[in-house]
Amino acid sequence: MGSNNLKHRWKFFRAGGLDQVMLRNGADLGHLGQLDQKLWVALSCPTRGLEFDSKTLDLIDTDKDGRVRVGELVAAVNWTIQNLKNPDDLMKGEKALPLAAINEKSESGAVLLAGARRILSNLGKPDATSISADDLADTKAIFIQTKFNGDGIVPADATSDPELLKVMEDIMACLGSEMDRSSKPGINLPKLELFFTQAQALADWANAGENNPEIMIAGKATASVAAAVRAVRVKVDDYFARCRFAAFDSRATAPLNRAETEFAAMAVKDLSLQSVDIAKFPLARVEPGEPLPLDEGVNPAWAGHLAQLAVDAVEVLFGGKRESLTEDEWTAILQKLVVYENWSSAKPVTALEKLGLERVREILNSGAKEKLTVLIQQDLALEVENAQIIAVETLVRYYRDLKRLVHNYVNFSDFYDPHLPAMFQIGRLYIDARACDLCFHIDDLNKHATLATPSKIYLAYCDIFRPSTKEKRTICAAFTAGFAETLWVGRNGIFYDRQGNDWDAVIVKVVENPISLKEAFWMPWKKLATVISEQFKKLLASREAAVIAAASKSVEEMTKQAESGKPVPPPLPKFDGAAIASSVAAIGIAVGLLSQAAAKLFDASRTIEVWQAVAGVAGVILAVSGPSVILAYFKMRGRDLAPILNACGWAVNSRIRMTLRLGRVLTQEAKIPTGSERQLTDPYAEDNRLRNWFIALLIACGLIYGLWKFELLDEYLPKKLKHFTPPVETKSRETLTVVLPAGTPVTNAPAAK
Repeated sequence: MGSNNLKHRWKFFRAGGLDQVMLRNGADLGHLGQLDQKLWVALSCPTRGLEFDSKTLDLIDTDKDGRVRVGELVAAVNWTIQNLKNPDDLMKGEKALPLAAINEKSESGAVLLAGARRILSNLGKPDATSISADDLADTKAIFIQTKFNGDGIVPADATSDPELLKVMEDIMACLGSEMDRSSKPGINLPKLELFFTQAQALADWANAGENNPEIMIAGKATASVAAAVRAVRVKVDDYFARCRFAAFDSRATAPLNRAETEFAAMAVKDLSLQSVDIAKFPLARVEPGEPLPLDEGVNPAWAGHLAQLAVDAVEVLFGGKRESLTEDEWTAILQKLVVYENWSSAKPVTALEKLGLERVREILNSGAKEKLTVLIQQDLALEVENAQIIAVETLVRYYRDLKRLVHNYVNFSDFYDPHLPAMFQIGRLYIDARACDLCFHIDDLNKHATLATPSKIYLAYCDIFRPSTKEKRTICAAFTAGFAETLWVGRNGIFYDRQGNDWDAVIVKVVENPISLKEAFWMPWKKLATVISEQFKKLLASREAAVIAAASKSVEEMTKQAESGKPVPPPLPKFDGAAIASSVAAIGIAVGLLSQAAAKLFDASRTIEVWQAVAGVAGVILAVSGPSVILAYFKMRGRDLAPILNACGWAVNSRIRMTLRLGRVLTQEAKIPTGSERQLTDPYAEDNRLRNWFIALLIACGLIYGLWKFELLDEYLPKKLKHFTPPVETKSRETLTVVLPAGTPVTNAPAAK
């Protein structure tokens, strides 16, 4: 992309702290390919998790990687403009595409117009002047007039030949079916080729064995011979191995037949001929060089298999009934079956086996493959027409959706329009007397929370459920107004998606950040109140514990004295005079200190002006709340929507600021409507009249004391109650000074009158 384009004059608007290009008309859209990508708000977006038609996004996503990129969007816009008479029509965003708007002068436009008219005719609307995505949604109705629709899938009702229909049903029963555009099950060419390839392989394998006497050593009975041998091969090999070992050393005979203790253990159990414990014993009694009996003296758990071996294998291969089988005869049987077993293990693994070999051969000889291939080719002959239908649907969807897509991709004008929510805003969450409009769909909660943390926005992750449909999703809601203290994990709410469906919501995780300046202002005061409250609770708890401990100790002492026979003192101790005096003195000192503090406060208030008092109060408030508000302000100035969108799969090109004003719009707090009436009387409110009278009395006493302290009530009070008392007049006495010699004693004497 070029960094600048002097041929087309762009216009930009500023929102979210960045300059965004204005898309005013078709000319702006037609030159998107020349706009510097550094000026695009986004460089890619996911095709899922958005409030946008995913089928349209899939059409734009030509490389099918699940993301719409700049080049793909530019190509979609250019193709649409090429097939419209007036590029400005693309800015209308209408649901239905007027046929008159298609540019029939271009080769592709003429094909699209013809395809649109053919679709409308198939739908029974030949006189329609426009076509919409709803018309194209029902492909079954579009192709209902024909057995073929160009998708290469032939449904079962495409033929009236019952034999051919039966073959199609067999193919679908073995390999499954494909759904064609008219929502009918059928087969396509790859499935047809696969079926007949497997059928031929199965038939060739069977022919190779049936016509070879080295494989079919007993003719058609060979399979039964092999099955009877496989059933007992392991146990027969075990028997002859034990007999050889017993011949090697006679001392091994008894142990090889198993110990008597094992038989004793079996004797205390409820036995059954199908018991696994019995089946573990040898087929017959082990003796050196003895053959294997096939009837008498055999392990009852294997008697049936040995009888089957005698009939299906030994008699067939050696002729006549046998009562036993030598080791050499057993080895000969195994050698004869080697070639058969090799051939049998080479049998093709296929689902066609359930049809039976005879049915497979019948299908191969019926010529059904050639007939079905002709039907599929007839359907594929309409592929060009079907491609035209897909192209018509693409044009209709682009005509309807591209305007909204570029306003949520090239710029974010929809996001900054309060009446047009962005396509990444999937609904509204109601919780804690707030409505959050900035809600995102997420797939991985922990991954999203990690990537979205730099946004500096308070995020609440919620699991949402619809009990009626058993649906469950996870969303991320951004809180940009109100208080955080009333949000916690486990709190319930209601989420409404963009279709108006309601979901139960519960908070499962939060990423904490400042929400509002109002919260920052009150936070220090709330923390201070919490500290004072906790300290007061601790003080009360300690006093309570002390009282309980003292009472328990007193009761314990009285109990001991009562048990010892000593007189029990009165339960409450009597205060002596000194104790009473000290208590009164302490109370007096406390009252004096409080009075002195109140007096100094009143004295100070008399020397300052009103503005100084207001400034002092404001200074205290600023000192307490100021740092918290300033810190929250700078953090909130750094709020950025880009990390959240990046965590959702977007490639956002630059920072997207979340201003305080925008935050108040995206998270709305509960407000009583203007003009509403309020009934302020609460019948269930606490009765605080006694408390209020007590507080009023304290305030009145304080005012009276202050007025008395500052001698403002002296002219109204009797002499004894006045604060200022004039001194009593007395006659002065003269003082006589006498100078005496050193060492003369001095005595006190009244001065002369």
